[in-house]
Amino acid sequence: MISITSKSPYALSALVELHLQGGAEPVPIAELARRRQIPVQFLEHLFATLRRAGVLRSQRGVKGGYSFARPAEEITVLELVELLDGPLGAGSSGVFADAARAAAGVLAEATVASVAELELSAAAAPMYHI
Repeated sequence: MISITSKSPYALSALVELHLQGGAEPVPIAELARRRQIPVQFLEHLFATLRRAGVLRSQRGVKGGYSFARPAEEITVLELVELLDGPLGAGSSGVFADAARAAAGVLAEATVASVAELELSAAAAPMYHI
């Protein structure tokens, strides 16, 4: 079946925030959690998995925090989902296997950077009131 838990959307949201911070300086996890309203302990667990997988790097100390180990343009949403929730559609057959392949195709096209760009453009879109 296709199973995406809350881990992947929360991790993606925090990584988008990390990307939007823009600098090479590490960002404290508490700041990312606060900005995206994610429980710190939950985010620590997710980021530990992503650090072990080589997506993030961490720095301890006063100026510590997390930064990307690879460019955000190279980190796909599919990679995050499979790291945090397991293979998409594992054990599926028939129409469910087709659906998993379709979902994997969409998620493989989206990167942390592209999701951040979409978020910025959605925030900048003008609102019309009648």
